[in-house]
Amino acid sequence: MVGGEAGEELGGPDPDLQQRWQRLDGWLKRHEALWRPVPFMQPNPGWTAPYPELADWLMQLPDELCDHWQDNLAELASQAAVYLPELGQWSDLVHLPELTDEKGIQQTALPETRAVDMPGRKRLQAGAFAAAAGPLLGPVLDWCCGKGHLGRTLAARGAQPVTGFEWDSALVADGNRLAERYQDPVTIGLQDVMADDLHWPAGYQGVALHACGDLHRQWLVRGSRAGAPRLVLSPCCYQRTRQPVHQPLSGFVRQQQDRLVLDHGALKLAVQETVTAPLRERRQGARVRAWRLGFDALQRELRGVDEYWPVPSHPARLNHEGFEAFCRWAAGQKGLVLPASVDWRHWRREGERLWQQVRRLELLRHLFRRPLELWLVLDYALFLQEQGYRVRLGTFCPRSMTPRNILLDAVRQVA
Repeated sequence: MVGGEAGEELGGPDPDLQQRWQRLDGWLKRHEALWRPVPFMQPNPGWTAPYPELADWLMQLPDELCDHWQDNLAELASQAAVYLPELGQWSDLVHLPELTDEKGIQQTALPETRAVDMPGRKRLQAGAFAAAAGPLLGPVLDWCCGKGHLGRTLAARGAQPVTGFEWDSALVADGNRLAERYQDPVTIGLQDVMADDLHWPAGYQGVALHACGDLHRQWLVRGSRAGAPRLVLSPCCYQRTRQPVHQPLSGFVRQQQDRLVLDHGALKLAVQETVTAPLRERRQGARVRAWRLGFDALQRELRGVDEYWPVPSHPARLNHEGFEAFCRWAAGQKGLVLPASVDWRHWRREGERLWQQVRRLELLRHLFRRPLELWLVLDYALFLQEQGYRVRLGTFCPRSMTPRNILLDAVRQVA
């Protein structure tokens, strides 16, 4: 178990965590040319020249293997290692222990009769988080808690009282009504967790399930500063930050002068997974990406400029109005004057051709999502360790339940 068992005596910085972060940092830096370019913006990324056999192999993959390896990256890494041997390290680099199993999740999740306003996946995610964390006896602060689904799940396991912080007043009202209806020892307060005047209740453990970006970074800092006896986190959406580039939290990482620097695009890559999306949504997303690539090819031709032109998110109605309607809308958004006659069938087919190329080249980039995420989470683990916590890392549920399934569990050590 990474970082050791919670509750063991803390004996200073854990060299295993430091060495694991350094190994990831070096591996990611050596392969920056493979994951920095975005094939959607650069249909022929620069790495295809030094690795022509790898590029040719990807381009010849049948559709069914593209779909399969999108959700089975360990197999993809093993096959790609034939052309780039260092990719064979992938499974070892990203390995984390499983902290619970299906039986534990089902036993810990709230019964469906009590899971009002709690979608099935959310109910199971909360149950998985609670099962992996184990009993959190005593007072608990649920950070960015929404309607308090996690707090109510933990309360059923013996955590009490549970206080939730949530900035959306409608969610606060709904959550408190649910807690009162089922007589759960949960109280949700209206609170902006980024506010300077926020007060962490003395002696409260902290939990955060899928708090985004700056919200979970604030949780890490405020919770450790308050001396919370235990902090349990599943982070999400690292790119939702006010900083233009990632700012490490741990002193150890900050001291590494030649460390990797992650911009917004790299942070976004760490969470780009659609494993939980229904098949219909995935197919619709693929069709729209082909339309966007078709429009991009058209605008490059009309403008005489061979560079990607970002287009904002489109209205949902266009999903049902076809390629031409999408292109006319996109041209209007960008102020591009279309000629009187456009061969829409040609550009639609060009977009479909480019999408088939892009989706294959993107498979290689997808291999770097989990290493990037773990690079970020190890920084958090090292930060908490520096604040006097004993830390363990693992996964609290299978990827099919949520790709954001990393659990960071930290127990404060008493001197």
